[in-house]
Amino acid sequence: MKYQSVFDIIGPVMVGPSSSHTAGAARIGRAARLIFGKEPTWAAVHLYGSFAKTYRGHGTDLAIVGGLLGYDTDDDRIRFALETAKKKNMKIEFIEDTAATEHPNTARVKLGTDDSSMELVGVSIGGGKVEITELNGFELRMSGNKPAILIMHNDRFGAIASVTQILAMHEINIAHMEVSRKDVGKDALMVIETDQNVEDNVMKDLEQASHINRVSRLMS
Repeated sequence: MKYQSVFDIIGPVMVGPSSSHTAGAARIGRAARLIFGKEPTWAAVHLYGSFAKTYRGHGTDLAIVGGLLGYDTDDDRIRFALETAKKKNMKIEFIEDTAATEHPNTARVKLGTDDSSMELVGVSIGGGKVEITELNGFELRMSGNKPAILIMHNDRFGAIASVTQILAMHEINIAHMEVSRKDVGKDALMVIETDQNVEDNVMKDLEQASHINRVSRLMS
């Protein structure tokens, strides 16, 4: 693993005790909340490897729920996240999963409301950094540390071009982009990390583009 600065090793400003088990976990939970687009009423969190073994002592449960509530890594309210979720009637379940994973600090977050749901897999890779590796069955590689947009679309010619043209029109620079699909002509997913936040007016234009079903974003 390559670190770009000493702060990648020290970790972020955060509620402790662990950058990987607490700050990283909070970022996974918050990424799930932001991509889902609203506060969930329930969540089932599968924890693997080191996460599963130490999540209570390291506050991983508090951190993930804090993220689902929209808290950032340095928000003191993380300490009371489980109590807050209970007051909001948010049903939370943690499952210590024994399945093998590529990385020991892996969480599969299933969340939803009465009328919609989503499933996300996140990995805490150290120093508070995370990777999102799966979304609703689509494999991807998203850092979770940069601004990003996630676009569900129909697998049709012109869909990608319509999105990149809108970003160019608004002078949004693409740092990284991935496209995946479940089958020819079926559902597809674009993941685009950008050098700056994508503002509301750009999101509105993207939502109206050809063959686009849903657009969500992560802000830095």
